[in-house]
Amino acid sequence: MSEMIVSTTPSLEGRPAKEYLGIVTGEVIVGANLFRDLFASVRDIVGGRSGAYEDVLQRAREQAIAEMRTRAATLGANAVVGVDLDYETVGSSGSMLMVTASGTAILY
Repeated sequence: MSEMIVSTTPSLEGRPAKEYLGIVTGEVIVGANLFRDLFASVRDIVGGRSGAYEDVLQRAREQAIAEMRTRAATLGANAVVGVDLDYETVGSSGSMLMVTASGTAILY
């Protein structure tokens, strides 16, 4: 089987869905590191981007999409369409970040 296509569009141009297999999700929760938080706060005051946070977000997003792909593959899908990414703080003090990827698994 070729690599799974993941798209934010509701369909794949030129590849009509033969079967809709259901909603698939991938979730990742990452904890914020105290030192990284302090460093990011200083950077926000001084200006500039927080590379530490950007790296954590990128890894969390990639992991959530990979988990969603795996769940789609177990259903026999070769694509996931209508993908949406959500970010939410969780925990009593909002010290953790949840990244969720969701979409519809299809066979085209």
